[in-house]
Amino acid sequence: MKRGLWFSLLLCLGFAAPAQAKPDLSEKLGPTIAERGSAFYRFETLEMPSADGARHYRIWVGVPRRAAPRSGYPVIYLLDGNAAMGALDEKRLGELDRQGPPVLVAIGYATDLRFDVVARAYDYTPPMPGVEHVIDDLARDRRGGGADRFLDLLEQRIKPAVAERAPLDRSRQTLWGHSYGGLLVLHCLFTRPQSFQFYAAADPSLWWQKGFVLSEEKTFPSRENRPKRLLLMHGEAPADGGTPPGVDDKVVQARREAQAAVPPDAIAQLAGRLAQRPGMQVGYRAFPGMGHGPLLPVSLDLALQLAVGRTPAELARHGQ
Repeated sequence: MKRGLWFSLLLCLGFAAPAQAKPDLSEKLGPTIAERGSAFYRFETLEMPSADGARHYRIWVGVPRRAAPRSGYPVIYLLDGNAAMGALDEKRLGELDRQGPPVLVAIGYATDLRFDVVARAYDYTPPMPGVEHVIDDLARDRRGGGADRFLDLLEQRIKPAVAERAPLDRSRQTLWGHSYGGLLVLHCLFTRPQSFQFYAAADPSLWWQKGFVLSEEKTFPSRENRPKRLLLMHGEAPADGGTPPGVDDKVVQARREAQAAVPPDAIAQLAGRLAQRPGMQVGYRAFPGMGHGPLLPVSLDLALQLAVGRTPAELARHGQ
């Protein structure tokens, strides 16, 4: 099966062909469920800077109106929080309320856009040993390699702030991310597996720096003290075959070269390998005909189901 991975990269940057839905990264967020109000959740917005002051985070904390269970609420942390908030609606929140709702923590940026492409390129990509300044594959003027600093912020500042606002079940913490966010989810799993129990990665950018995160997989502990659940998701829209208008051929070639670092079925292969590890429950879900951008809200729905107790195997079978 042909996979339009290089074209998906262009979609991620907002270079959409006319026949495709336009995932424009310059699109403004607009009012979210937090502003509109919900019968099922109350929302609070937090603002905090990065340790170096270069990035500014906007964090939406959604606490269920339903009383917490004795063990506390499960909690799900959503990367690209602006876009995640744009995808949440009252119908989804009502479904969660009936299932035993989790606390929602959407970690975004202080911008009126759905994405801060410069900040996420730094925050969601791993540091590389011996490389002082990591350069982003997709845009040479963007720095990368800040994932560990971002995860420190999540552990040391964001999680405690959330715990002050709701009783949490720390044995049911989920991390979801899409694209570069999915890359961060895997980096966290491979290097800090104790941080979360459930992981959901949609179209993770395995090709980044010629498959660097796959080298981290090799050092991932062979056995975990506590079982981990991982859901991997992949959009399989076919390649358009042409160059989107206004995109330099050299840029397109750079995307193709980045994708060539890993096989087209690298995500499925990764799922198969990790499923063999003791203590890992792994599900893989492919979406034929679905592009990279449209996968974001679909994968978010599945991650929410993971957070409320569905297993990766159940969520994978649902698509068969």
